[in-house]
Amino acid sequence: MAIREEVFYEGGPHIGDLIFNSLLAFTVICIPLTVGAIVRALWLRYRITDRRISVTGGWMGRDRTDLIYSEVAKVVTVPRGLGAWGDMVITLKDGSRLELRALPRFREIYDYILDKASPQAKVASGSVGQS
Repeated sequence: MAIREEVFYEGGPHIGDLIFNSLLAFTVICIPLTVGAIVRALWLRYRITDRRISVTGGWMGRDRTDLIYSEVAKVVTVPRGLGAWGDMVITLKDGSRLELRALPRFREIYDYILDKASPQAKVASGSVGQS
């Protein structure tokens, strides 16, 4: 019998990331950014539930990373695309990091993750005292 999980967010990166980086493709310097955006749009998927965070990516979507909220030590976000999407870095207690690029609704997801994380993670992320 499987354990039920309530899904908060499931999907890929924000479409604006692909559009913005595709507009920059006319310069030779920005071609790697465009290729990266295309690969993210094709194969990167996020799944954030009440129990864990799962990221499926890599070539053809063959790599999967799962983490549980009790392992989260710190969460940092950086808005991009005029705040329409953002990047998030989740630092784990063992010092490793998980980067979530071009995440839509990143502010809501940040609040949700911190709600599930430990009080120490909230303090390290700087969200204590904020509403």
